[in-house]
Amino acid sequence: MNLLKIKDNSSEKKENFSSIENLTDKIANKTLEQLEWEGIFVFPDLIKDAEDITEDQIILQEVKGTYRTGNVMGFLGCGDERLTIESRFCGEGEDYFFLYLISKVLHFPNIVDLQTDANQDDRLFNFLLFLFPYYLKTAMRKGLFKKYVRNRYNDGNVKGAIDIARHIKINTPFVGNVAYSQREFSDDNSLMELVRHTIEFIKGKCYGNILLAKVKDEVRLVVDATPRYKAHDRQKIIAENQKTPVRHAYFREYLDLQRLCILILRHQKHKIGAGSRQIYGILFDGAWLWEEYVCSLIGDVFYHPMNKGGKGAQWLFEKNIGLIYPDFISRDNKQRIIADAKYKPINNIGNKDYLQVLAYMFRFDAKTGYYLYPETEGTECQQLWMNRGSTYENNVTARDDINVIKLGLRIPNDAKEYDDFVKTMNLCEQEFCKFFSHT
Repeated sequence: MNLLKIKDNSSEKKENFSSIENLTDKIANKTLEQLEWEGIFVFPDLIKDAEDITEDQIILQEVKGTYRTGNVMGFLGCGDERLTIESRFCGEGEDYFFLYLISKVLHFPNIVDLQTDANQDDRLFNFLLFLFPYYLKTAMRKGLFKKYVRNRYNDGNVKGAIDIARHIKINTPFVGNVAYSQREFSDDNSLMELVRHTIEFIKGKCYGNILLAKVKDEVRLVVDATPRYKAHDRQKIIAENQKTPVRHAYFREYLDLQRLCILILRHQKHKIGAGSRQIYGILFDGAWLWEEYVCSLIGDVFYHPMNKGGKGAQWLFEKNIGLIYPDFISRDNKQRIIADAKYKPINNIGNKDYLQVLAYMFRFDAKTGYYLYPETEGTECQQLWMNRGSTYENNVTARDDINVIKLGLRIPNDAKEYDDFVKTMNLCEQEFCKFFSHT
């Protein structure tokens, strides 16, 4: 197997990709939307949830003899070629930072199982399994998925079309029953059966019960809704779902769940990406992960508006003009603070970043703004005081009441084991959160 590891938000010479030439040809200069259509699993749903990722973003862009990556991390494969995109904040060792982010944001159990002691395909498969509770809970917020199905009966209460051939076969001699079928709007359909098969498959894993415990209510509803479940029908159910993907826009979350279930169940028989032409993989938006992770740390003292999810919308002007979604707005409305999560080094924060946060500060009468970023160089937090006056009048001076602060959360990049990384991160988080303990 040919494996290449690169970093997000970096450039690599094209010749470095010679060992995975086939895979590179299939993903280079393609948008995330195109890759998703070809079978790549993108998390979160790029159209609905992500703030800094769009369907037209290119994961591997050719620029003057190099390939440039964006904010996306994850795993890709084609045939015997593998590409791993790690976080640029992980250092030269194992990418414990990426594993830690997804464990905190998605509440993954047994995250150590995803380390490099497993081969690349097994690591990808574990990610798919651990995503299942998230997608199941998200989909079932819309309720159980229902659609019209044709059910077959054999009794004396005829309500549908009589099945003459089946009636003759099973009701000869006639004893009062009639074989018939009826089209009904039911939650015991091929999609819910697919979800049930996935649940039963995960239960068979050593960590299956722990994984499903987080969605025990949803699991119970699926089990109750699928009384006709039969383990030996699995391949038939997979085939039916591949032929009839969810198309209704209202049930888009079920389309994502359907795709995930098919990937999980097909891995058991065919392995992910079987064949030299098929590309496969899973990609995570690093900026989204970082923002949600920061929210898990400071969400008790900050509001967290979410763009595209349509939650916490704010407006710059009256009559709902100038829609904005600041990352974080402090709950303290007497000493308001605006904070912006930035998945970038301190030296890359500037220009438009300044204008955006200052506009939010002006809108909410905030005197202080924060940029919250991953810190790996040991740089002290940087405090910037806003100027007043004009160079034309030669009276520029720093104000003493309005400032922005670049506050880094230190990311250890020298840990030898994942457990050591977690212990150090917990200490770093405590230091980070002290800045907001008074808010």
